[in-house]
Amino acid sequence: MLVTEYEFELPKGYIDPDGNLHKRGTMRLATAADEILPLKDPRVQHLPAYLIIILLARVITRLGTLSEINPGLIEKFFSADLTYLQDMYNRINAPTTRWMAVQCPQCGHHFESETPVVGGS
Repeated sequence: MLVTEYEFELPKGYIDPDGNLHKRGTMRLATAADEILPLKDPRVQHLPAYLIIILLARVITRLGTLSEINPGLIEKFFSADLTYLQDMYNRINAPTTRWMAVQCPQCGHHFESETPVVGGS
């Protein structure tokens, strides 16, 4: 069965305007639209580093008791939490296999073979 949502716990946590700390949440796998549509956003066109802010706002489905996750909320995360979530995003959305050029040891024929990524599922 394909897992499409992953739980996380932020290293620091987000403190909302009422002083509540939110650390636990879930992130879903990204879709093609999640990665393509933000490229049209003027904030990303002006500052490409803003892409991760929009991506995370699209794929984080829950953070504590917060009902809405949006770019403005992600902007308020501590740097350590942003780095943690960016690493998680890259890890869960990475391919689990890669293609590698190989050569048959007997006939010398060159071809590509699908090879599992170390640590992949």
